[in-house]
Amino acid sequence: MSKFKDIFYRLWEHSENEIVEFKKAESNFDIDELGRYFSAISNEANLRDKECGWIVFGVWDKKHQIVGTNFKNGEEALNKLKNDMAQHTTDNLIFRDIVPLYIEDKRVLLFQVPASPRNIVMHWKGIAYGRNGESLRPLNQAKQDAIRQQPPMPDWTAQLVPNSSIEDLDELAISTAKVMFKKVHSSKISSEEIDSWSVDEFLSHSNIMREGLLTRAAILLLGKPLALQKIYPTVAQITWTWQDEEDIVIDYEHFTIPFILTVDKVLSRIRNRTMRELPGGTLFPETMKQYDEYTIREVLHNAIAHQDYTLRQRIVFVESPNTLYYGNGGSFFPGTIENALNHKGPQLHYRNECLCRAMVNFNMIDTVGRGIKKIYTEQRNRYFPMPDYEINNEKRIVGVTIYGKMIDEKYTDLLKRESSLTLNECFWLDAVQKHRPITKNVAKHLLEKGLIEGRSPNYTISLSVAKMTNQVGNYTKETGLTKSTIQKLALQLAYNAGEIGFKRRDAFEVLQHVLPLGSSEDEKLRKIGRLLVELAENGLICKSKNGKQWCITQKGKSEVEN
Repeated sequence: MSKFKDIFYRLWEHSENEIVEFKKAESNFDIDELGRYFSAISNEANLRDKECGWIVFGVWDKKHQIVGTNFKNGEEALNKLKNDMAQHTTDNLIFRDIVPLYIEDKRVLLFQVPASPRNIVMHWKGIAYGRNGESLRPLNQAKQDAIRQQPPMPDWTAQLVPNSSIEDLDELAISTAKVMFKKVHSSKISSEEIDSWSVDEFLSHSNIMREGLLTRAAILLLGKPLALQKIYPTVAQITWTWQDEEDIVIDYEHFTIPFILTVDKVLSRIRNRTMRELPGGTLFPETMKQYDEYTIREVLHNAIAHQDYTLRQRIVFVESPNTLYYGNGGSFFPGTIENALNHKGPQLHYRNECLCRAMVNFNMIDTVGRGIKKIYTEQRNRYFPMPDYEINNEKRIVGVTIYGKMIDEKYTDLLKRESSLTLNECFWLDAVQKHRPITKNVAKHLLEKGLIEGRSPNYTISLSVAKMTNQVGNYTKETGLTKSTIQKLALQLAYNAGEIGFKRRDAFEVLQHVLPLGSSEDEKLRKIGRLLVELAENGLICKSKNGKQWCITQKGKSEVEN
């Protein structure tokens, strides 16, 4: 947090400019205007080759005063703001971070606005905005053209390695690559012709050797471990870790190049248990593995293909009893997982174009945009939770969690029964079972189909679904007991407390487990407070003489005893 305070004070020392905006926003602020500033600052940061710009709420620029803001107070409200705004920005990109700070005992909000991606103009509701000094206005055509005509970032993996030769490559890796190359190109090139190529010719046809020198992609995929010295200080390492239920590390191992062989070594460490019972307890005639073979291989290949090797980070692969976690350095080019699921055709640009093309040639990945969709489809077909993509643009890390165990039986049974559910609907329902926010449009769609019920943000899979799948018990945990039942429990508490009385916190300790599972502690305390006031208004309880406890009345005693 001290880092963001330092950033605030640096910004506060200077006046507004094209990539910094100060707003009082003491209690509220128009979301459309915030979206326009987001678009403008994102575009201006791109044009100035800056990583980001800033919007600061809770300050009065003209008088240079800290006034504080109550705008979207609470983490839940800020996360919902991000979700709502992402529906109207280019590629659903949104603030890299929104940080509440307390300056002079007053709440200030720091919005970190990422620069628009290279070649991409940032729009808000279809319009691109820019800045002329402090003024906000539509981005002029010259600036839009300047962004769209930016040269692409150099492909680090395509760079030639000085003093490199085929002596730097592993023979088994080359042989494996040639076998895979034949599979991929069997319809165009005969095996006999490929066998007739020299190693140099094969590497050239694979686009990883030029002018007699190897590319960095060739070293990563086929190189001997000692060849890493020639691309120093690059880190080309995969670290496998095995953790127990308490996240205690039981075992670990580091793996390095050649990655075309390393992947099998890493995956051989996974304890992919054989399951003899499907999620939800249904027996089936054939066994299956806890994790789908395609999925665990595809995600690791993607981590290798899309790692930002300039960051000098290792790829991490963490195995826990019921999940697999993959983490690599960089950013997620589609922006959001929804973009990846809904995008038709291949991705337009890859960070590591040379490496990706080579991995396609060696049958490790495809570039027609189906990999992520297939991973989600495989999980849906196995009735397991959807994968989680964690995109942290601040730390430049992309993480993926694959589940090997059911979370919510209602969700699992719904997938079994409703084979017509779309992949997007499964993705949205998965967010509901994990108590994550969904947009208004998504909630409306699921409510209209009768798949969920409740009120934002505490949606649950609907009672009709729970009844059909015999999961009423779990449903009750999610939604809580009925109001009349909770009132009876509160009255019983008052009866047991007698003349001593009880406090709202005592009621919370008793009643918290019968309130909706997704509610926060503050929400439950407020609900209990309203419940006690209602009981008092009905003459069933009253305040004690000192005004600090609640006590049962004679009417309340009669209610309990009868």
